[in-house]
Amino acid sequence: MTITKDHIGGLVFLCLSVAYGYYARDIPLLPGDEFEPFTARSVPNALAWIGGVLSLALIVTAKSDTANTLRLAGLDFGLVSKLLILVVLFGLALDWLGFLLATVLFLIAGYWLLGERRPKMLLVASVPFAVGIWFVLTQLLDIYLAKGKFFTMLMGG
Repeated sequence: MTITKDHIGGLVFLCLSVAYGYYARDIPLLPGDEFEPFTARSVPNALAWIGGVLSLALIVTAKSDTANTLRLAGLDFGLVSKLLILVVLFGLALDWLGFLLATVLFLIAGYWLLGERRPKMLLVASVPFAVGIWFVLTQLLDIYLAKGKFFTMLMGG
């Protein structure tokens, strides 16, 4: 059997789905929620199962032809490394800058790493998306997002 990009992609997503499902068990429940049909763990568990089933389907249905074999030549591992570092920095910045500012900066930096250099385009592609996601999470879904330590120190309270 020849390992193809589809096989590797399916295995990566299977590992991610299994890890996501494993850590979904750590989501705390409110007292009495363990008897409810829908809890804070329901959607993460469903996503983990769906991801696992789809990744297994990708592994099973992937064709083993020579045109689809894995070639590492020409892949930009430096860019991938920079983007992974950016994701880690985003996770660290969330606590200090808050969701909105950290997301805007993350998107601007990501677009810049991917080659976009026009400041207007960086802002137009980042700010509305971050504000839209913030609006959906905080206003429509009523999820509390902390302002960040920076804003708490700056504005107080």
